Amino acid sequence: VVLLLSIPVQLAVGLTILIFNGKPVLFSQERLGLNEDPFILYKFRTMTRDAEAGRGPTWAVENDSRITKLGHFLRKTRLDELPQLWNVINGSMSLIGPRPERAHFVAQLKKEIPFYSLRFSVRPGLTGWAQVNYGYGSTTEDAIRKLEYELYHIQEMSVFLNTLIILKTAQTVLFKKGT
Repeated sequence: VVLLLSIPVQLAVGLTILIFNGKPVLFSQERLGLNEDPFILYKFRTMTRDAEAGRGPTWAVENDSRITKLGHFLRKTRLDELPQLWNVINGSMSLIGPRPERAHFVAQLKKEIPFYSLRFSVRPGLTGWAQVNYGYGSTTEDAIRKLEYELYHIQEMSVFLNTLIILKTAQTVLFKKGT
């Protein structure tokens, strides 16, 4: 239902990206999901083309020069995440859970953070307890803090907590409280 309702918005966002930033409109990237199984994640493109060319995998940071003007708006409203509804439909993601991460960062974080792999015991989500309480992270310390939220959600998962996450996500989207 959410996917169907979002189609007009997705078409508008896609057309706006095409007009202002050109092709490609969508961004796809391999991420790790349940049991660290790889899958392809889809998002609307918010960064310049070839944003990591010559740099390799790099965490996005606040005021990242690679993010386009339109990309800042899409990230703040979380509209860039809408194509991930297809990932939910195909079963590689769920609506709520830890955000899927790139293998490069997972390998690094597993070495530095005890129990980091526990986050892969559930399907990754479009939104989650860490996202509504912490936002983007760009350091190992941020990853530790987000893991605390993720493990809390995994342990305390309930209809009430998931409803709270959905409400806080809606608040972020409607009032542009994202980063």
